[in-house]
Amino acid sequence: MSNVVTITGVKKLYKMGSEIVAALNGVDLKIDSGEFVALMGPSGSGKSTLMNILGCLDRPTEGSYKLLGQEVSRLSDDELALIRNKTIGFVFQNFNLLPKLSSLENVALPAVYAGISKTERMNLAIDALKKVSLDDRAEHLPSELSGGQRQRVAIARAIAMKPSIIMADEPTGNLDTKSTGEIMQIFRDLHAGGSTIILVTHEPDIARAADRQILVRDGKITKDILTAHSDEVIDIV
Repeated sequence: MSNVVTITGVKKLYKMGSEIVAALNGVDLKIDSGEFVALMGPSGSGKSTLMNILGCLDRPTEGSYKLLGQEVSRLSDDELALIRNKTIGFVFQNFNLLPKLSSLENVALPAVYAGISKTERMNLAIDALKKVSLDDRAEHLPSELSGGQRQRVAIARAIAMKPSIIMADEPTGNLDTKSTGEIMQIFRDLHAGGSTIILVTHEPDIARAADRQILVRDGKITKDILTAHSDEVIDIV
């Protein structure tokens, strides 16, 4: 397997008054192509900061971040936006769908930003909706869908451009038990199809769906567990 993510010595420092606070304090991490990784940690642990850096939404203060072999830690905002559009598919807790666009139009948005022709982007969007079994709701607005269906549209949007990584931030946080099970099955199916998935969650039951659980605490990775082989645990601290 090839490394999709390689982070070395990453720090994220913030100035709060006269103090310097380290949200991340020397993180090393490698994620291979095809892995399903759960990032866990309590509030204030640094996991959201790490997610933002992994998703090219923020830059580290110090250290190296290589995404698919490319050093991205010092790229410009425009360069990071291009990488996000082509390389990373995002799924958020609150869905982040545009209310006046249909499911199909919402899913096609990343292709619009990439300058893809209307015919091709609609084909990409309908294919993505089929993968989440929601092509029969292509013309529905978000307000006409259940919470679980809206999250399936959001997943379809995330995979429409066939990204190298799917990043999901608490994707089941607003869903009932039945919808949560359906969404996690979609992630498992995507992983079985070869997708690399990084999922942020505070729920142990959700994290168990991943092959690997990474615990972040006090700005550092403190535990790295291969859940498929429970005896293989790396205690970092």
